[in-house]
Amino acid sequence: MSKQQISTTTGAPPQGAYSQGLKVGDFVFVSGQGPLDPSSGAIVGNTIEEQTEQTLSNVQAILEAAGATMADVVKSTVHLSDLGMFQRFNQVYASRFPDPKPTRTTVGSQLLGILVEIDVIAYVGE
Repeated sequence: MSKQQISTTTGAPPQGAYSQGLKVGDFVFVSGQGPLDPSSGAIVGNTIEEQTEQTLSNVQAILEAAGATMADVVKSTVHLSDLGMFQRFNQVYASRFPDPKPTRTTVGSQLLGILVEIDVIAYVGE
């Protein structure tokens, strides 16, 4: 099965040696995204709510570049700099995914200057 690189200027540019996303067969893999402005690369927002919105907008942009939507997401992994922000994060997160919600793992992580990072896997088969 071949890998197709997904790249878009409407999502945050990679900050290292990785692809924004890959399409492999019926699956789309989106690399960990943070609250970065796609044009400037600057961090957007000071609160967990603002940063979660921008992070999910970046995820959505990459999914759309691959022909997928948030409804196609089957798995997400969320890194929070402080698990005490979980409830506030979760309110924004829940509003961005239709039911049934994707499976999810949420962990506390040491993040570099951001409050949240999210990666997802979407299924685009029949």
